[in-house]
Amino acid sequence: MAEIICVIGNKGGTGKTTLSHMLCHGLALLDRRAACVMTDELREPLRAEGRRYVVADARSPKAREQMMTKLRNLPGWIGVLDGGANRTDTDIALYELSNLVLLPFRDSAEDLRTVIQDLERFPRAHALPSQWPHNRWQLEAADRLIATMPAHLKSRVLPPVMAVSSSKLLLQTQLPDYFPTALNNSTRALAQMILGMTEHKEHFAYKAVAPSLPEPTKSAAPATPPYASTIRH
Repeated sequence: MAEIICVIGNKGGTGKTTLSHMLCHGLALLDRRAACVMTDELREPLRAEGRRYVVADARSPKAREQMMTKLRNLPGWIGVLDGGANRTDTDIALYELSNLVLLPFRDSAEDLRTVIQDLERFPRAHALPSQWPHNRWQLEAADRLIATMPAHLKSRVLPPVMAVSSSKLLLQTQLPDYFPTALNNSTRALAQMILGMTEHKEHFAYKAVAPSLPEPTKSAAPATPPYASTIRH
C-alpha cells in the first residue's frame, strides 16, 4: 500500500502546490515512485511530460476515490495530495485519508494565525514553513514570529523549506531539459526529511536558521557556511 501525504491548509498562497511538486520531484531524485495528485477544483492539472513522477487529476470526489483505490494497491509508492484553500470539508477528507499531513505557511502574521487554527483542527498534522527567507533581517523576524506560537504547538513545526526561486519551474507547462542544482538539492532535502518521518518515525522540529553573514576577512577564522541545514539525516 502506498504512503499517502496530504498538503493542505485553509489559507491560500502558502505554497501547497509548489511544495507538493517539490516533494514529488525530490522523491523521484531519490529513486522513489511518487504521484502528485491534484485535488483543487479551481486549478488545471499540470502536464506529466518531462517529469520524473506521475501527475494525477483527482479534482472531483469520485476521481479522488478512484485514485485512492489505485494508490492503495501500489506498494512502495508515495501519493502526495495537493490541497486547495478555503475548503475545510475537503481538507478534513484528505486528512482522514493520509498517513502524514503537512500544513505549509509563510512568514506572515496572517499565515501564522491560520496555521495555528489548522494545527488545532488537525491534531496529527505538522506545520511546514514554506518559502522561508534567506535575508538576515527577514530570518530574524520569522524566528520571532515562530516564537509567538503556543508552546504546545511548537514541537509540530518542521524545519523550514528555504525560498528557491527556481521552484516555479516545476509549475510550468513546458519543463526545462535540466533543473538548477539548488532546486534539486532543496527538493532532495525535503524528500529526505519526509521519508525520515514516514519510514523511521524520526522527530523533526523547527530550529532557527542561521542568517547569512558578511564574508570574513583573511585574518578571521573560517565562518560556518550560511543556511546550514536544520534537517537531521
